[in-house]
Amino acid sequence: MIAAIKPAGSNTRGLLAYLYGPGRHDEHLDPHLVAAFAMLGMPDPGRDEQATLTELGHYLDEPVRLRNSEFGKPVTDHVWHCPVRAAPEDRYLSDTEWGEIAQRIVQAAGIAPADDDLACRWIAVRHADDHIHILATTVREDGRRPKLHDSGIRVGDECRAIEKDYGLRRLKKGDRAGTRRPNQAEMHKAGRLGWEQTSREWLQDHIRAAIPHATSAEELLAYLEAGDILVKPRRGPSGDLLGYAVGRPGDLNKDGEQIYHPGGKIAPDLSLPKLKARLETSAPEEHPTARRNRPATAWHQATEALEALHTEVTGASADEGGDAGAQAHITALGELVEATAQKAPGDIRAQLHAASRAFARAQRSQVRAEDRAAHALRTAARDVAHTATGPDGSALAALTAALVWAAILAARWHEAKGRAHQADAARQAVRHLQSAADVALSPTLTELAARPFKEETRRVLANDVRTAVPEHAERILSDPGWPALATVLADAEAGGHQPHLLLREAAARRELGTAHRPARVLITRIQHTSRNPAPNRRAEAARLRSTTASAFSVPSPGTQSRAATAPTSQPSRLRR
Repeated sequence: MIAAIKPAGSNTRGLLAYLYGPGRHDEHLDPHLVAAFAMLGMPDPGRDEQATLTELGHYLDEPVRLRNSEFGKPVTDHVWHCPVRAAPEDRYLSDTEWGEIAQRIVQAAGIAPADDDLACRWIAVRHADDHIHILATTVREDGRRPKLHDSGIRVGDECRAIEKDYGLRRLKKGDRAGTRRPNQAEMHKAGRLGWEQTSREWLQDHIRAAIPHATSAEELLAYLEAGDILVKPRRGPSGDLLGYAVGRPGDLNKDGEQIYHPGGKIAPDLSLPKLKARLETSAPEEHPTARRNRPATAWHQATEALEALHTEVTGASADEGGDAGAQAHITALGELVEATAQKAPGDIRAQLHAASRAFARAQRSQVRAEDRAAHALRTAARDVAHTATGPDGSALAALTAALVWAAILAARWHEAKGRAHQADAARQAVRHLQSAADVALSPTLTELAARPFKEETRRVLANDVRTAVPEHAERILSDPGWPALATVLADAEAGGHQPHLLLREAAARRELGTAHRPARVLITRIQHTSRNPAPNRRAEAARLRSTTASAFSVPSPGTQSRAATAPTSQPSRLRR
């Protein structure tokens, strides 16, 4: 059940005309009262032919007129309007039940507290099966104004209790971190102009897309202007940026004037102070053109940076003091998903953009993020955003797989903290990221599966799996991706790595119990870890022995150091 308190109005008679009228599309059927502050003698134009809207409006406005006649400054924001709507799948509610619900809503809001004979006047009108409208005039019988601060939170809490008591669909409790839903006027306007999104939704997507490209609020606004977004900065006498508003080209009001939306009204985390905290608390970075000189490493660096999120989020689950750092990393994770979507190949770009939009809700909560803590992850997002070329197949597969795991951790963290909306948003993002990760890994799997492989070698590697991760060994070995994983392990050993150590390390970084295809998870992780040759431990030990000996004696001419003759790698156990 949703109760949406509207901005205060001043025309009681005008609102009544809408409630008792046919509606914009003849959708209002049988409008009538189901509850009121005093039903006895209350005029109901829907059921009483003698009653008029003007009469009902005067009746509701009487305390307002008395106050205005007594005080010099008239009250002009006295009309409180709150539609209350049931979910489409909810059962039919009778007039009596809707009346009881209306009574609970006005009590929770502070319009008409229980046992208060001097409360505000109000009515509840029903003109459809699935909702009612509550109208109140916010001047009490004693001339005072009601205390409506935080009334939306109280009404929301009461709606959750009503859902439980009446057996209705249970919605999640709000946390004041969500964006305002598009209203009917915005949706009708978008449809009339042929837009797929309302202006605020469109602007939110464009601002979030610009964030990974900027290192300051001024740079962000310049980037938006370059992308044909209309920007109206608000500056102080010194020229300092104090606020901003943005507009969508072609979004005009009835007078033909451009409509601008303040950033904080588009989404709570897009206000200027919040953006400054995210963009300007890090150390100065190199120029974007310098980043373009190392495109091959940006994707691997992003994968490495996600390791910090694992540490922050899992540590914060048991430590309240770490919440600020964990929230900062989750916010920066959203920026990395968006940056990856912009630079990824076309076959996964749509899924990554969908993941970015879904994850936006998980990026914000009531926890005040310590943005400096996520400097490395945010820098990685900017490096990806400024990379001139796309990633190779293995780098893209490793990054998308790491993004999946990071989003899973974010969902778990939010759920553990009781933030249901954010947890749901992260889980939605996981589904899109998983689809993208499957597509990104597909070429690698095809290439690995096509390479010849001896059964003896596969048996040796299977023993490594059983040794390194015994609790998951059978699931890994029965995974269709196991032959490809075996090839990856063989390649890694040829480069000097020890397969069982790589397996153990990969399993420690990404738990495998919830992985649908554990072999695929290990492929991307091991390819990323083993992309550089392993250090030769025997050669390093010999070098240290030689260095220590040389400090005490000078070798005679012709004597050859053992380090020089030491083998450079362990002989491989595997034969292809």
